[in-house]
Amino acid sequence: MPNEIPQVEGVEHRYVEASGIRIHVAEAATDGSEGPPMLLLHGWPQHWYMWRRVIAGLRSGARLLAPDLRGFGWTEAPGHGYDGETFAADQVALLDALGIERAFVIGHDWGGWTAMLLGLLHPERVERMIVCNAPHPWPRVSPRLATEAWRSWYTWVMATPGLGRRALERGWIARNILTHGNVGTPFSDAEVEMFVDSFREPPRADAIVHLYRYYQRVFRQALTQRWSDARLTVPTLILFGVRDRYVSPRLLEGQPPQADDMRVELVPDSGHFIVNELPELVIEQAREFLIR
Repeated sequence: MPNEIPQVEGVEHRYVEASGIRIHVAEAATDGSEGPPMLLLHGWPQHWYMWRRVIAGLRSGARLLAPDLRGFGWTEAPGHGYDGETFAADQVALLDALGIERAFVIGHDWGGWTAMLLGLLHPERVERMIVCNAPHPWPRVSPRLATEAWRSWYTWVMATPGLGRRALERGWIARNILTHGNVGTPFSDAEVEMFVDSFREPPRADAIVHLYRYYQRVFRQALTQRWSDARLTVPTLILFGVRDRYVSPRLLEGQPPQADDMRVELVPDSGHFIVNELPELVIEQAREFLIR
């Protein structure tokens, strides 16, 4: 796993045994008080540290829990379970282990997809949620959407046997995405290298290869309407930076009838890493939409 956990003011670290694995959790709350619990779920190629600015802005009003997903950061990489459904089940197990019945959720990228599946499969555990630059499961299939397929080039590389692992160990795709997927430069060179380095170890590189093989399956399933009968009852806000080079905003066109209370807010001055590019916006929306 990565070497030393980066330190952030007001953040404490613990390891929790849940789902049969050892999960690293970064936790923050002002003066140790326990406000409403809020899960902060990261994506690739990052880990819990992506939330540091959001943590600074929200810890006075909530108990913030930023776990590393399995295979990421300082959470165990057990060699299996690298898919959204297992990621969601891991969060349920984590809440159980911490004695938390329900939580607010903010997720970005893979963390956003995990949040979406939490809301679909375990709605009783989620109060409200914000999904950042990740799709819902009901894309409107159209020729316009087909023209956006180029954005997912890197997912095919990552899922390719041998090639994906080499790309992760050498870091070139992760570095490219962290430095070209944004409006502005939200990451320092040291932060980019910290995230890139966290996937060089073979077990963690293999975790991402398997995750993107899952991506290929889940994208086909979404296009064939696997979730057409699923219902999202959890109030949901999707924040999406439209200058995302890797995930198309056209995946969000139309209002799916399967979502009872879902609003999409397109953000014109942000790319893929909206949490890092516009942390003040995410903080503001969390205060207004979640903890209110």
